[in-house]
Amino acid sequence: MGTVHRLTAATAAPATLGGAIDTYLTYGLGGSEHDATRRTYGGILRRLAAQFGKASPLDELDPDAVAEWFTAEWGQRAPSTWNVSLDAIRLAGAYWRKQGWTDSDPTVRLARKRVTEDRSRALSRADIDRLLTRDDISIRERTLWRMLYETAARSAEVLRLDVEDLDLANRRATVRRKGGATDVIAWQTGAARLLPRLLKGRKSGPVFVTERKARVQLAAADLDDEGHARLSYQQAAALFTAASGGKTLHQLRHSALTHAAEDGMSAPMMMTKSGHSSIRSLGRYARPSIEALQRHEAEHDPARRR
Repeated sequence: MGTVHRLTAATAAPATLGGAIDTYLTYGLGGSEHDATRRTYGGILRRLAAQFGKASPLDELDPDAVAEWFTAEWGQRAPSTWNVSLDAIRLAGAYWRKQGWTDSDPTVRLARKRVTEDRSRALSRADIDRLLTRDDISIRERTLWRMLYETAARSAEVLRLDVEDLDLANRRATVRRKGGATDVIAWQTGAARLLPRLLKGRKSGPVFVTERKARVQLAAADLDDEGHARLSYQQAAALFTAASGGKTLHQLRHSALTHAAEDGMSAPMMMTKSGHSSIRSLGRYARPSIEALQRHEAEHDPARRR
């Protein structure tokens, strides 16, 4: 959740649900490091406002009515989707209470669902190799995918990179991690060979840009010298999913860390690589794949050595 800001008299407490939502998205989730969260939570909160009325008083948001509507909207969705949607409303409500605008929690009748761990999210090394060596994929996508796999960075962290952030000679770049911390990612030979071909001498602007020039006005920081816009996560994710037969960009990060664990990389080194701040959050990625287990069993099969 973003930093809580006590608003001045000039920006008085909003009287309506719509106003409270807009203020939370602007101040509670302010800062570019929250861009992805703001987009996701914004969509959910605007559905809440559409259901109960933007002009309705914030204090009249009834928890029973919210629970009934929420269950109808997300009850049949995956537990992870349910939880993200619930978090959006619950965290907004917590922000409103801390500002002193309301005393009630609109999600008090709702509970998070248990998420069953998906242990098949890591792709095999063969799958990764096929994806990263396809010659029918553009240089932009090949570079992005390889950087995501070689660095194990989050997609948003790599897509936010500007040319000025890159240290090509030393194969590393400065990134802003989840939560806003500044960190360094490092890549290998594959990405090092592709980056100069992608940049074509560019010295500034976003590393990954759209093929066409922007048709709407954007911040200068999100444009290169020729007017091409920074590649969005939505477009990058859609392109990867279409090319990979339904896989997600996050699976590149997941696979990189799983493979690193199989190769014996220590937990502290993996945390440095991935930007995780706790060993517990890293744990879900560090589970060797079934292919690695089969290799281990074959190598240590006593009957095979006879």
